[in-house]
Parts: sequence; C-alpha cells; structure tokens
Amino acid sequence: MTTDLSTRIQQHTFADPLALAGALAHAVADDLRAALAERDAASLALSGGNTPKAFMQALALQELDWPCVMVTLVDERWVPESSDRSNAALVRSHFLHGPAAQARFVPLYRDAPEPESAIGEIEDALAMLPSPFDALVLGMGNDGHTASFFPGGDHLAAALDPATTAVLLPMRAPDAGEPRITLTLPPILAARRLYLHIEGVSKQEVLAQAISGKGQGAAYPIRSVLKHARPHVQIYWTA
Repeated sequence: MTTDLSTRIQQHTFADPLALAGALAHAVADDLRAALAERDAASLALSGGNTPKAFMQALALQELDWPCVMVTLVDERWVPESSDRSNAALVRSHFLHGPAAQARFVPLYRDAPEPESAIGEIEDALAMLPSPFDALVLGMGNDGHTASFFPGGDHLAAALDPATTAVLLPMRAPDAGEPRITLTLPPILAARRLYLHIEGVSKQEVLAQAISGKGQGAAYPIRSVLKHARPHVQIYWTA
C-alpha cells in the first residue's frame, strides 16, 4: 500500500517568485542567526539552477555575521567555475556579494578529471563545516530529481540509502549532462532545517505525485527525501 507523505511536509505558498525569495531568505537567515547564538559558526548548503537566483540575492542582503557563516553546495556538475554550468559560479555571481562575500565558501569541484579522484579531498574540506547543516535548501526537477539524485543514476541507490556512511558520491545519469558530485541522503536529512524550493505549476504537480506515491511519483527521488525526513520538510512554492 502506498503511503501518502502529506504529514511529512509543511507548505508555504507565495504570490510570486520575489515574495518567495524574500521569505525564504528571511527564514534561512533566522536559522543561521539561531546557530550563531549557540556557537561560533553556522553552516548552509545551497542548490544550483535558475530557480534559486532571486533567493540567493535576497539572502545576501540579510544582516548576519557573515564571516562566521560557512557555505557549500548540495551538488555540483563536474565542471570548472569558468563554465556557465557551474553551481559554484552561480553562488559567486548571485550570493557572495557585499557583506555576504565574507562568508567562507567551500565548493565541491576540484581540478581533477573525474569526481571519484577528488572525493576524499572534498570530504575533508566539508568536515571543517559545522555538522549537521543549520539550513539546507533543495531544488527539484520536472523528473523528480533533487540534489543529483537523477532517475537512472549509476549510484542512485547508494546515494538514497539512509544507512550509507558516504557523505558524497559521484553521479552519472542520462539526463544529468556532465558527471556530478552530490551529498548523499544522510547529510541532507540531518540538516537542522530542510527546505525545498520549487516554482511553477508543473513542478507542483510532480511534487504532488511524489507526496501521494501514485503512478510515477512512487519512483521519484524526491519522494525518498520526503519519506525519511525528520522533522517536516519546509516547501516553498509559487506558480
């Protein structure tokens, strides 16, 4: 019997992308402020793509003790920052400006032929960030992927295993384009506050299928995140 996952989410709906961006930036900034009230550093993991650009710009305007904030990515295409496909380049262009430029950014790409050859080095760098992440923001594709959990991915089962001890895994999939590197499910689920940022009616329909588990929704990778997440995943959506 398919389980409906509606009780695992808390949905926030907004009139337009700018309203969503501002609200999400405020919420994430509050998470980071709360962390900094408890200790000397806070950690944040961001996702790439076109959807989060306005959110990143709004987050950069928040008043925070930015030198104490450490930022990384949920996943990355295995391309240098000179590529317009680089998530790291996106973060530098849309987020690391003004006071927010003082945040410490830990990219996932290294100058190596394949992600497998650099995973150890990257995991060592991530180990310097406060763990678990104080806030982590996911996106979602129309195929139900999130992070680099692509349908048909060569390491998808391992990456979605809630018991895996791996922090990072490479991923290659028919619709992924370049090879990828991605956080696995456990560090995503461990985040103190977990957000899913989606925009557009088509993605809302994909998410609804994932939540219900009906039809193709049962196999969408985002469903694995929703299924295992504790506490609620905060869904920020606008048409």
